[in-house]
Amino acid sequence: MIFYLASGNAHKAAELQVMAAASGLPIEVRSARVLGGMPPVVEDTGTFAGNARKKAEALRSLVPAGAWVLADDSGVCVDALDGGPGVESAYYAGPQNDPAANLAKLVAVMQGVAAERRGAEFYCVLLLITPEGESHAFSGRCRGSLLASPRGGAGFGYDPLFVPEGFTCSYAELGDELKARLSHRALAWRALASWVRAHAFSG
Repeated sequence: MIFYLASGNAHKAAELQVMAAASGLPIEVRSARVLGGMPPVVEDTGTFAGNARKKAEALRSLVPAGAWVLADDSGVCVDALDGGPGVESAYYAGPQNDPAANLAKLVAVMQGVAAERRGAEFYCVLLLITPEGESHAFSGRCRGSLLASPRGGAGFGYDPLFVPEGFTCSYAELGDELKARLSHRALAWRALASWVRAHAFSG
């Protein structure tokens, strides 16, 4: 079973593939790059689910007949910023979608904010379109807090700044195996995998 991922982000595709393997399902996650790249998508719905749907539908026009399409929309929601950057996480520092610039901006914006006001959560929506054209959304969230400065060289995006509840390491320090069990994307994937197991392999 092949899931075509509505993203050219190699890190995201690799992370989802780790989760697919851990779930025990015979799923291969392929980046949109194998289809020539993602079509342009304006992520203007104001919601994670709406943006994920737009990305999935855009890629669906390129995939082989009978294929599954998977889209992810996720971001970091900071309490002190009234839930921002939220759905704007990928473009926080501007339309260039530069992860390093986004991270640097969040560090700067949060400079001087006291530890007790640095609560945050990562939120993810995975939207799956079946070969029959049905769509199903699955969500996951992970509470935690933001560090004063980035730590760790693994992960991507805001990972070096976020420490999940119950841990002292950032997402970027946890390692793929642990992150694949507790992250927002992992929790959304767990719900998706449960649905796929029940509906695609029930026979």
